[in-house]
Amino acid sequence: MELKLVSNENQTDHVSVSDALFNREYNEALVHQVVTSYLSNARLATRAQKGRSEIAKSTRKPWRQKGTGRARAGMASSPLWRGGGRIFPNSPNENYRKKLNKKMYRAGMSVILSQLVRDGRLLVMDTFAVETYKTKEFSEKLKNIGLANVLIVLDEISEDLYLASRNIPHVAVVELKNVDPVSLLRFDNTLITTKGLKKIEEMLS
Repeated sequence: MELKLVSNENQTDHVSVSDALFNREYNEALVHQVVTSYLSNARLATRAQKGRSEIAKSTRKPWRQKGTGRARAGMASSPLWRGGGRIFPNSPNENYRKKLNKKMYRAGMSVILSQLVRDGRLLVMDTFAVETYKTKEFSEKLKNIGLANVLIVLDEISEDLYLASRNIPHVAVVELKNVDPVSLLRFDNTLITTKGLKKIEEMLS
């Protein structure tokens, strides 16, 4: 299949791409699995709670076992008591990782890219660069193309482009090796260069 090239001069050039990668049938279950696996693997276990053995309370029995009329109690750090330990405390050693086969990840990414092509959200340019590090120039370049909420995928990011784009909301510039399924779905449009398009075909084929 062929994708139309976007340019400031409104030219109608096309670039050929693989049907197996950019014309794949949508598979919602596979996309869901790819996205949830990515989000789970990015999650950090930063929360911690104390169990009954870690609570700073005395282990003395509060009152005798029988004869008081009150319920039995072994120690003040019991989970039944206010201020006691948690029964199943959260630990910073929790593992949230979800395994996803490489074959499934590649298939999921190609399904997402195919859907972007069908929705008209995947744009291809021959090259994308800025002459200076000024944000104003970068904003005008996006405005001329007609993009506001966009993920720009390049095979290599220059320092000027990085500095010019880092302070604009709803715009992200990433290298090809750092593309993830969540970003592809989150942004309204995805802009990629022809060189990056060929590389992504090699990566996912």
